[in-house]
Amino acid sequence: MQSNRARREMKMKGLILSGGKGTRMRPLTHTSAKQLIPVANKPVLVYGIEAIVAAGIEDIAIIVSPETGGEIRQAIGDGSRYGASVTYVPQDEPRGLAHAVLTAEPFIGDSPFVMYLGDNLLQHGITPLVDEYRSTDCNSEILLTRVANPSQFGVAELAEDGTVVRLTEKPAEPKSDLALVGVYMFDRNIFDAARAIQPSKRNELEITDAIQWLVDHGFKVHPHIVKGWWKDTGKIEDMLEANRTVLDTFEREVRGTTDDASRIEGKVVIEEGAEITDSVVRGPAIIGCNARITHAYVGPYTSIGNRCVVEHCEIENSIVLENSTIAHVQGRIEASLIGKNVKIARTHRKPAAYRFILGDNSEVGIT
Repeated sequence: MQSNRARREMKMKGLILSGGKGTRMRPLTHTSAKQLIPVANKPVLVYGIEAIVAAGIEDIAIIVSPETGGEIRQAIGDGSRYGASVTYVPQDEPRGLAHAVLTAEPFIGDSPFVMYLGDNLLQHGITPLVDEYRSTDCNSEILLTRVANPSQFGVAELAEDGTVVRLTEKPAEPKSDLALVGVYMFDRNIFDAARAIQPSKRNELEITDAIQWLVDHGFKVHPHIVKGWWKDTGKIEDMLEANRTVLDTFEREVRGTTDDASRIEGKVVIEEGAEITDSVVRGPAIIGCNARITHAYVGPYTSIGNRCVVEHCEIENSIVLENSTIAHVQGRIEASLIGKNVKIARTHRKPAAYRFILGDNSEVGIT
């Protein structure tokens, strides 16, 4: 058996899970990977890659699905722009997190590794957590945070001395409010655990069951309660909340152009090539490269993507993806997530009527 000391001295690897169908983010995920939807104009997946690289881990595998693997490969490439070496590992079906771990076993080998769910965000990154794992005599480290709705997560029960007693996936009656954050550290014993467990009622190999197997068989699982915010961006409401949280950390930076009739208020980032004309941009907000804001109001907690056009309208607390146009819309747009290449505009055709071209599971609010 590999000694814990030898394990700690081995070079760690990273494993990012970016498979899954993203059903809670439809209709955007009918045509795009949920991990590539941007928060503050940066894909969620990139935050994970940057956090792993910042912790000194450069060798990273990304689990991808047949549906979105090509798009993720195109967006991330070989990882060199982020200081990483990225390998792509296909997973034929999303059959659970523990199944994804087994899929990556040829890449991981005997190395200890960080497993990071590709739609998660952590305020302080993972560098101190990786350092703690390296210095702790344990086989696994799990991250926990207190939540108001534990039945929607994997839940951990701790003994009075702080050791892990039991983990349960989405319990109907949770015995704890400590939810598993989507970042884990393992040694190779997790592979034996994943092979030993049976599929759950969801017909998935649950990572909670695999970690429970480690606990039951005498392996040391070290819990760490996260300080600072953690965001799971699996739903549209979560994505908007994550966008607000990240934008709050920004500082004012204007690299685009603004005219004398415009007002830029508060923490606003205006990227290169962006043009602000006769408009108000009130931060925290970000305006992407080569975007055009004309006779408009962009309010707090709004991210406008690259090459977007916003004119003669008002928008706040929203995310607009690249190459979209919003023009001459009466009333303020808010709490919205607008995809790529979308056109929202007022027409002057008679008779006056609404005209929609919407994909499956779309939602439109009209007042």
